Amino acid sequence: MISIEQAQRTVFKQIVPLETENVPVSQGLNRVTPENHLAPWDIPAADNSAMDGFAFRHQSADPVELKIIGFLPAGEVINVSVPAGCAIRIMTGAPIPPGCDTVVPIEEVELQGDLVRLKSPVKAGNHVRRRGEDIACGNVVIPAGSVLRPQEIGMLCAMGKTSLSLYRKARVAILATGDELLEPGSPPSPGKLIDSNSYSLAAQVVEAGGEPIVLGIAADTLEETCDKIKAGLDADMLVVSGGVSVGDRDYVKAAIERLGGEIQFWKVNMKPGKPLAFAQLKGKPVFALPGNPVAAMVSFELFVRPSIMKAMGHRRILRPVVNALLQERASNNGERPHLVRGIVSRHKERYEVSTTGNQSSGRLSSLTLGNGLMKLAPQSTLEAGSEVEVMLLDRWFEQGGLEDDELPDLELFPERVRL
Repeated sequence: MISIEQAQRTVFKQIVPLETENVPVSQGLNRVTPENHLAPWDIPAADNSAMDGFAFRHQSADPVELKIIGFLPAGEVINVSVPAGCAIRIMTGAPIPPGCDTVVPIEEVELQGDLVRLKSPVKAGNHVRRRGEDIACGNVVIPAGSVLRPQEIGMLCAMGKTSLSLYRKARVAILATGDELLEPGSPPSPGKLIDSNSYSLAAQVVEAGGEPIVLGIAADTLEETCDKIKAGLDADMLVVSGGVSVGDRDYVKAAIERLGGEIQFWKVNMKPGKPLAFAQLKGKPVFALPGNPVAAMVSFELFVRPSIMKAMGHRRILRPVVNALLQERASNNGERPHLVRGIVSRHKERYEVSTTGNQSSGRLSSLTLGNGLMKLAPQSTLEAGSEVEVMLLDRWFEQGGLEDDELPDLELFPERVRL
């Protein structure tokens, strides 16, 4: 057996970025750009008003009356210089007229016919957004390797982009093996199990940003296993669950070798997930995962998900790891590191974690109840209050948030922005 870290290094060094493709900007969310994006012009392109109000030439800090000589909505320009002592009524975003250098908000003035009177002294330059203060022409705004979030999508549109060159999505073929498996929706039958692995793994592929291709179920014969694996080689990588151990009907390794594949390793020093193989077959990475549902999903998190991320150009390919205080006694009496499913919560400045109970690799609820994995060393016991490293599995965990019945009394939080 090799360690988790050795297995990860073996896998990741063989994963290379996929080619790029052109897609509309609207389809770029959460994808990676391979190139720097430079500002083609200044943003904003001209000095403009940050408020609805009046633009004028600042001369004094004392209250003053100004004559209103025009109106400038957003989207229009005035090319005639505004004389001293006069003002233009201006809307947010409209370019500052020639001769003006200051804007006073409408709520800070008194109107009397065609005159506007400032209620209080105004500082020169107030409420004017300067040309290029957001980005200057020629600057790198979005560096190569960036993951495009909604704000990057908005910036690219502001820079005039309608399409982008991005690393394409990884296509991942998923195959389940075993005569005992039935498709979801099949009536229960003695000795049979519903195939959940294909669909949990497909969901993990989608969550990683890839495109799953579900191949179905391969019967426990070498011939059908070979046929199904060959059908998956049109994808960028192949994930097989089950049939990788040492049983009489475990044909996955034999099928890979018959098809000309090279198995890089088999068996990883971990629990769950020991009977795990990684191979290269016709230039495609093949992950042969255990058949137990928890073992398959945990193995995917450690090896397949980071590989998908790397193939799609991501630099941060591993889940975040935090230190958390254990809330109960936890033991590992085995000879392999145990990846214990945990419930992670955050209290002020610290994380806390407790187990999800029974850790059987066939108990899928040990994952549905939790949101993290903690690694317990072999033959070890940790008491409550011990610090343990936990990999966060829930991508939304760090964003926090409140449910609708947990909304605070905003009067208690004056610093909060009222919606």
